[in-house]
Amino acid sequence: MDNKTFLAYKVRIQQVAILAVGAAILGFLQNSPTYAQPSGLSNRTKAFTDPAQMTGRETNDPAELARSWAAAMVQIPNKNGGSRISSIAALRSSIGNTGAKYPTIIYLHGCSGFWKGTRERVKFYADQGYLVIAPASFARLKYPQSCNPATKTGGLYRGTLAMRQADAGYAIEMVRKFPFVDQTKIILAGLSQGAITTATFKAANRNQKTTARIIEGWTCNARWPEYRGINAGPEEAVLTLVAKYDPWFQNEWTKGDCGKFLTPDNGSISVVYNKGKLAYQHELLKYSPVRKRVLDFLETLSGPNRR
Repeated sequence: MDNKTFLAYKVRIQQVAILAVGAAILGFLQNSPTYAQPSGLSNRTKAFTDPAQMTGRETNDPAELARSWAAAMVQIPNKNGGSRISSIAALRSSIGNTGAKYPTIIYLHGCSGFWKGTRERVKFYADQGYLVIAPASFARLKYPQSCNPATKTGGLYRGTLAMRQADAGYAIEMVRKFPFVDQTKIILAGLSQGAITTATFKAANRNQKTTARIIEGWTCNARWPEYRGINAGPEEAVLTLVAKYDPWFQNEWTKGDCGKFLTPDNGSISVVYNKGKLAYQHELLKYSPVRKRVLDFLETLSGPNRR
């Protein structure tokens, strides 16, 4: 090998090494809860629409529904525990033709859009053996700001709930088209505004029906009637989780819990944390006792449960 050939070979080896390191770093970042989401999908990056520009027709606009679906956060469970990031565009190729049927969770983000807590919850559920898809309502072109996390103020735009419900229904229908989804185990789950949507969502047709629901950080009490109560079917088991002193819900019309709206005979459970640190939390699922409660609930649905 002459000197020129040797130098070219050496450069090529270095290039391959750099690519390998880059791939390893990207893999680490993608599986990290802090992996950055695309711009525009959080309160800090979204260019919100002036409410005066909203007509109401945006709610069920096919193009807007498709945007929330296409930008969804996706996490696929691994065979032997853990999970991996994917996307709607790559979902079919990521799973392949294994013949597996995945119980599936449609996860609904809060009023802040996608943030590290969204990734953590999506990964938590996927690590239990569920395919998790979180539609991105912030991907809509017309979307007013609905809350201020700094002041813990919500309800800035009343019509947000209808859009969130439409995105949820669309995602459930789309999920049912995948051959690798277990049609008998489709669960709706969400935090905060996502929990409000989970609670109040009503299937418009049989393709939007779900098996169970998990509601984190919501009381089911509200001044606006469409925000109040639970619209789950009589056969759906519902788990509701809330802190007695949740800092987001301490005014007279949002205090309380979801207990009175549940059907206990179908396995539904209302959990109110009223002691210690948990009694003052909004984001409950980051605490191990709450996670155990969720795992126990999932186990009653006969779904995969990896402890």
